[in-house]
Amino acid sequence: VQLQASGGGLVQAGDSLTLSCAVSGRAFSNYAWAWFRQAPGKEREFVAAIGWSNTTYYIDSVKGRFTIYRDNAKKTVYLQMNSLKPEDTADYYCAATYMATRKPVGSWGQGTQVTVSS
Repeated sequence: VQLQASGGGLVQAGDSLTLSCAVSGRAFSNYAWAWFRQAPGKEREFVAAIGWSNTTYYIDSVKGRFTIYRDNAKKTVYLQMNSLKPEDTADYYCAATYMATRKPVGSWGQGTQVTVSS
């Protein structure tokens, strides 16, 4: 399984970014997928998940600002991030997940760095 995240960058507070995670080597449409992030000096945390039926779940700090969506034909999961804040600065990773637990399943891919300046 290969997970390739992309789309990160350096932006200012209030800006938007869309992250992409391309999945190869495993079935995509039958799985739930999630985004996680790890800020400097902190543990990796769950951010958002989307189920096979497009049910979504977000942590409170990103509700109303972030949107997770998926394209099964492209085997890609996205994270649209609006109104970015400095506290969103982190390395972002995608992984398969279970909606019930929102814990990562299987391997991590290479993350993408998001830096939000104030």
